[in-house]
Amino acid sequence: MKAGSLRKKHRLLAGWLFCTLLVTFLLQVPAHASEATKKALEEAKNQHEQSKNELTVQENNINHLNAEKDSLIGQLSNLNTQLTEVSESLEEIESQIHHKEQEINTTEGELAEAIRIQEEQYAAMKKRVQFIYEKQNFLVTDMLLGSRSFADFLNQNHYIERLSAYDRRMLEAYIDNGEQIEEKKEQLEKDLELLTEYQSRQQAEQNRVSGLVTRTSGSIRNYEGQIDTAEAVADQISERLREEEEDIRKLEEKLAEEIRLSQLAKKSFWRDISAITFAEGDRYLLASIIYCEAGAESYEGKLGVGSVVINRVRSGIYPDTVVGVIYQAHQFSPVSTGRLALALAEGRATADCYRAADEVMKGYTNVGNCVYFRTPVPGLKGINIGGHVFY
Repeated sequence: MKAGSLRKKHRLLAGWLFCTLLVTFLLQVPAHASEATKKALEEAKNQHEQSKNELTVQENNINHLNAEKDSLIGQLSNLNTQLTEVSESLEEIESQIHHKEQEINTTEGELAEAIRIQEEQYAAMKKRVQFIYEKQNFLVTDMLLGSRSFADFLNQNHYIERLSAYDRRMLEAYIDNGEQIEEKKEQLEKDLELLTEYQSRQQAEQNRVSGLVTRTSGSIRNYEGQIDTAEAVADQISERLREEEEDIRKLEEKLAEEIRLSQLAKKSFWRDISAITFAEGDRYLLASIIYCEAGAESYEGKLGVGSVVINRVRSGIYPDTVVGVIYQAHQFSPVSTGRLALALAEGRATADCYRAADEVMKGYTNVGNCVYFRTPVPGLKGINIGGHVFY
């Protein structure tokens, strides 16, 4: 009997040591799906959504900039075509002007020669006419004396008349030719004037198109710079998205671990409420944390938060005092943010907070053995009260 009793004691001692080691290990792991974890996960997801929206905006901006750039490239191609056509037209006009100037120079030479011949012809005719009139009597006498017959005399007289008529015709022809050359010169000068005017217009058009080419090329370079900047921003956002996804993954793993620990807590050793000794100030502290976590919730919500605190005190894997549970590291966000200290200093807990604290300290719970609460997230099942899910 003594040997069996001794073995039984050894098994009990070994079991106690195992439980002690297990509790010690679990206490080293964040055991509560704390408000900090909840807020961190929610903020990470919200930030991730914002980053995705930013990336979408940047991608749309890049697409818009590329479309504008492509449009400008098309415009630039058309402008370059226009510039080539205008330049070729301008070269043709300049060539025509050069030829026209050569024609004018040639015509001026022809006109000068026609005027010279006209003046020579007029001078020669004038001398012949003067000679005939001055020597008229002598010529008639000479012609009469020198003629073999009257018929011969008439022939010589007819010759003089034909010579005079020829002089007149030649003079008239030279005058007419000079007038034609003068008209040709005037027409050439008008053509040159029109060509010069057209050249000025084409030169202005060339300058205009050239200016558009320069401005369009500058706009394209500007869009390219904007695209480079937008793509750099998009790359930064993409990198941030990858980092945020990694953060979310870690937070989700942490939340999953907290849920696992919650399930483990339900299976662990639980003390009866009668075995718990509350210290002076526990009621005030409990009412204050209820106020911080569920001050805007219904009375049932306040009872739920108080129940979670007492359930932890009763559970074998959490500190066994109200103070220990509430001030356990990384558990209740009002502790780390200073809200609890402010509520304690100013006595902000309401009558319902005290009433809920009194009920749960007597052993009442409206959430069973739940030791976690948080705002609902997809996939998390539990008891929903107000804005919290208890699990």
